[in-house]
Amino acid sequence: MVTAVVGANWGDEGKGKITDMLARDSDIVVRFQGGANAGHTIVNNYGKFALHSLPSGVFYGHTTSIIGNGVALDIPVFANEIKSLTDQNVPCPKLLVSDRTQIVMSYHKLLDAYEEERLAGKSFGSTKSGIAPFYSDKYAKIGFQVSELFAGEDYLREKVDRVLGIKNILLVNLYKKEPLKVEEIMSELSRYKELIEPFVCDTAIYLSEAIKSGKNILLEGQLGSLKDPDHGIYPMVTSSSTLAAFGSIGAGVAPYEIKKIISVCKAYSSAVGAGAFVTEIFGEEADELRRRGGDGGEYGATTGRPRRMGWFDCVASKYGCLVQGTTDVALSVLDVLGYLEEIPVCVGYEIDGEVTKEFPVTYLLERAKPVWKVLEGWKCDIRGIKSYDELPSKCREYIEFIESQIEYPITMISNGPERDDIIYRS
Repeated sequence: MVTAVVGANWGDEGKGKITDMLARDSDIVVRFQGGANAGHTIVNNYGKFALHSLPSGVFYGHTTSIIGNGVALDIPVFANEIKSLTDQNVPCPKLLVSDRTQIVMSYHKLLDAYEEERLAGKSFGSTKSGIAPFYSDKYAKIGFQVSELFAGEDYLREKVDRVLGIKNILLVNLYKKEPLKVEEIMSELSRYKELIEPFVCDTAIYLSEAIKSGKNILLEGQLGSLKDPDHGIYPMVTSSSTLAAFGSIGAGVAPYEIKKIISVCKAYSSAVGAGAFVTEIFGEEADELRRRGGDGGEYGATTGRPRRMGWFDCVASKYGCLVQGTTDVALSVLDVLGYLEEIPVCVGYEIDGEVTKEFPVTYLLERAKPVWKVLEGWKCDIRGIKSYDELPSKCREYIEFIESQIEYPITMISNGPERDDIIYRS
């Protein structure tokens, strides 16, 4: 069976923990989109890890972890992450990389940083990981597939020369920077070939055979619904689809094989980067939630940037679950809220004097004000609780209120950072 784990919000929902937990009963875990611009934080018996490229199944000896063709593959980051695992006594994982995966080049990162610099106060809040220039090149058909690393020097040199003819016009004339040299990029590609060669295969065929033999396959998404370039808060979005439906394309499996879609929601809200964020809070209220949140504070796993904080947004989360095609919701970091006497929840948006419960397009979203419902807090630590019925009544009321608002079943509740801090609910 194929299951997808995706984010219903802005990213940073806690997908890494849920994927790590579900990987225990999976044979294969596949990253199907995105790149090293966001991370998954995982706490397990080996320690605490922030994964940027590797699938979250790498901590299990029985799983095969796959980088799918939809991923923006930063090969040096990929190689360094493998080394960082083995340096911390994690057994070397079984890894495969699709031969159709495309490569993040060094100049993608340069162009990303230069564009953010040029935009200044109107920037997108990029992590400067090269993601937007990478996907621009992919769809302009001037990117480099992993397979092309093995096509021969003459083939690569001709393509590098052609691509740099475009890139250097931008670098010199728009950004006023030094042009790139063919030999430098050829050397870069040669180094990438050496690093990636042991892992390359036709993963679509591998997954097809795995499905035929009844293997359990987990598709792991990056970021969340609201960062999707079609259905998110465009243009303050990422550059690849963050939706479970893209798992079929980005992993190379038939769409009808995806039987379960688990959308992860935070019990409050957080976001990294620019864009409309209706329930955002500020000052001491935000600082306290940020300090207590996550698994050691709400800071980006890739950049270390303080995350923007807010209360739970039922409008955004319901929409996020809708566009994912959600079958199950996993509610994460619920334990964080145990310090609060009262917990605000956004149940609607007021836009130009009218209240709506439907998530609007971006220009209207930027005018939206939250409509609050304040719930009573449970004022205690819920870590260690394994049964839903053992949760404090006010905590259960919070879960059930959110469930009634988003209209999707909450079947998993994370009440701590550890792998086994999870409550299953039928």
